[in-house]
Amino acid sequence: QVQLVESGGGSVQAGGSLRLSCAASGNTDSMYCMGWFRQAPGKEREGVARAYAPSGTRIYADSVKGRFTISRDMAGNTLYLQMDSLKPEDTAMYYCAADPSPRGCWSGRTTDYNYWGQGTQVTVSS
Repeated sequence: QVQLVESGGGSVQAGGSLRLSCAASGNTDSMYCMGWFRQAPGKEREGVARAYAPSGTRIYADSVKGRFTISRDMAGNTLYLQMDSLKPEDTAMYYCAADPSPRGCWSGRTTDYNYWGQGTQVTVSS
């Protein structure tokens, strides 16, 4: 079992930055695939960025490429999402997800992740 707790959300103006953190506890050694998703009101949950630890592969949604950076600490217990040049359309609840299988890292599908955090709200004003 793995528990994920997100933090770092808040309200910023367009062009600003935030750094989200996801603290993982439990059997984190096997969580090879970890990612960030977001869900805006009335919209489906969408992938933002994901990272596959064994290969170091990082995959980003087109909408955040060049602005967001996903990283994981050496111990593998904390996942980060550095968000720069934020836009109002980035406003959403952001969720951390993890799974031992690489499937989620290649597919980007929410259904391929078994472990989820409770989310942290990001609000970007124009």
